[in-house]
Amino acid sequence: MKNEQLDPIVWVVDDDEAMRSSLKWLIESVGMRVESFASATAFLERHYPGRFGCLLLDVRMPGMSGLELLDRLRSDQMLPPTIIITGHGDVPMAVRALKAGAVDFIEKPFNDEVLLDSIRRAVMAEEKRRITSSEVSRINDRITHLTPRENEVMLMVTMGRSNKEIANSLGVSAKTIEAHRARVMEKMQAGSLAELVRMVIAVEQRTSA
Repeated sequence: MKNEQLDPIVWVVDDDEAMRSSLKWLIESVGMRVESFASATAFLERHYPGRFGCLLLDVRMPGMSGLELLDRLRSDQMLPPTIIITGHGDVPMAVRALKAGAVDFIEKPFNDEVLLDSIRRAVMAEEKRRITSSEVSRINDRITHLTPRENEVMLMVTMGRSNKEIANSLGVSAKTIEAHRARVMEKMQAGSLAELVRMVIAVEQRTSA
């Protein structure tokens, strides 16, 4: 049985009721969940961080426009992968939306398979990002169980320094460093030095992103 909390949702935000119904039918026909909204404001009232899905967004809408919604979601750090659906005259706006964080734009009238492929790519990219994020969270959790000295030793080890160099730097014996290093490998659940280095790099990249 599927866990619906883990299944991706496609959020359709379009003020055209016929378009919303058509998109809902199309997307549900390939087994994906859909939530539709007649305005950007209605979407914001229901959306919250952490939900897994993809946003299908019209550019021109009464009240808050698609671009304004993108800006709002980005500033609040709640921007899901977003596909803009636009008319021919809205292409310059769609390009602006790409620069604002959208992942794709589809021109009306659109080919059903082109749209579905774009949705699948967006969802797969988000799933990959989330897996990476969860892995980094697990690594960070392991780091919190290191003592300050173990953390210090880990960073020196992953910089390529030998046990003797670390011992001289910290004013302790090489045997003490070997013991710290063994505990670091155990607590970090690293099977090799290369794996430990990859963990540290992953955390650094996520922190600097």
